[in-house]
Amino acid sequence: MNYTTQMDAARKGIVTKEMEIVAEKEKIDVTLLRNKVAEGKVVIPANKNHKSLDPEGVGEGLRTKINVNLGISKDCCNIEKELEKVQIAIEMKVEAIMDLSSYGKTEEFRRRLIDMSPAMIGTVPIYDSVGFYDKELKDISAEEFLKVVEKHAEDGVDFMTIHAGLNRETAEVFKRNKRLNNIVSRGGSLLYAWMELTGQENPFYEYFDRVLDICEKYDVTISLGDACRPGSINDATDASQIKELIVLGELTKRAWERNVQIMIEGPGHMAINEIAANMLLEKKLCHGAPFYVLGPIVTDIAPGYDHITSAIGGAIAASNGADFLCYVTPAEHLRLPTLEDMKEGIIASKIAAHAADIAKNIKGAKEWDYEMSKARQNLDWEKMFHLAIDPEKAKRYRMESMPEHEDSCTMCGKMCSMRNMNKVMQGKNINILREDD
Repeated sequence: MNYTTQMDAARKGIVTKEMEIVAEKEKIDVTLLRNKVAEGKVVIPANKNHKSLDPEGVGEGLRTKINVNLGISKDCCNIEKELEKVQIAIEMKVEAIMDLSSYGKTEEFRRRLIDMSPAMIGTVPIYDSVGFYDKELKDISAEEFLKVVEKHAEDGVDFMTIHAGLNRETAEVFKRNKRLNNIVSRGGSLLYAWMELTGQENPFYEYFDRVLDICEKYDVTISLGDACRPGSINDATDASQIKELIVLGELTKRAWERNVQIMIEGPGHMAINEIAANMLLEKKLCHGAPFYVLGPIVTDIAPGYDHITSAIGGAIAASNGADFLCYVTPAEHLRLPTLEDMKEGIIASKIAAHAADIAKNIKGAKEWDYEMSKARQNLDWEKMFHLAIDPEKAKRYRMESMPEHEDSCTMCGKMCSMRNMNKVMQGKNINILREDD
């Protein structure tokens, strides 16, 4: 039986090879997975032209996935350096990489990225439009924006951020409700500027059916962008954010009518006490579609440490229903991330995702922690390194400060609780000040 998209297959009762792979990874029944894809509660972003893809599922009941943002800019346009980051990200087993390239040979970078990456690939076509046509923003036509979407789909992109919720009606709500930080989404600000400069409707909203035609043809998952996400905790959960979310819920239904898979993008900067309510609101207004969040960043005062502010928010968000975390690096708000920035961002996001998976009772999540706790009790350092989320750092810290006694560390020495409890439980004496018997 023929099918156009993963959702189309699921609704026809077909189990695709991508569903089989995802079900095996998640240790769940493939029929259950297929039903969730059919309902739109799980997406499997898998462009028909992405031949190197090792598919992943995003959504209800699955492990929380993380995304890494990479790409070239006008100030940092070294393709080889960016591809080195890609290779390290793949080795660190990230599930998704978004190419946010906005200058220069974006097509070359995108194609090489797709060819080499088993991780799903996302893009934001509007970023590429100015460079692609070598035109100023106001001179790009609606038709030209759509052609960039088609180009990315043809190249093999698995999911695309499409800021279709910032229509002229949403823009009017934004104008009437003043914000501290206006529109901080790069794609959202470009579209808002284009609408103001041309007097036209957002082309991705006005011609959403054309976008669906493209996504259905290549099986591209749409990540409905949050153009009005809050850029400060002051602007969280305001009229602009909620108005856009309502529009995204309407667009979700239109996409599902065409069997196009949908994710919803979310905040943004947000105080801790607002996160749980926002996750519930998104799931309600967008009919259970998977939720993809940037952070949320829970305080605005920590430039240089926003991988931490984001991980705090990400853990809370995912434990309350978010399905996909976009990593944030220490360089957020400051510069293009270096390789080391990227590594720190990935680790912080992985910690947040895993902490949330424990809270959500995802299969196999607690077992990892159980094995680590057992290795600690046994003072089995090699097993601890093997199980660590960042084995390299754990081993380096140990080697940089070796204790006098191998069964301890330089923090506690022979006062180590694990060491002493092991001895006592075995009926042995504890010698703290003298050599062991």
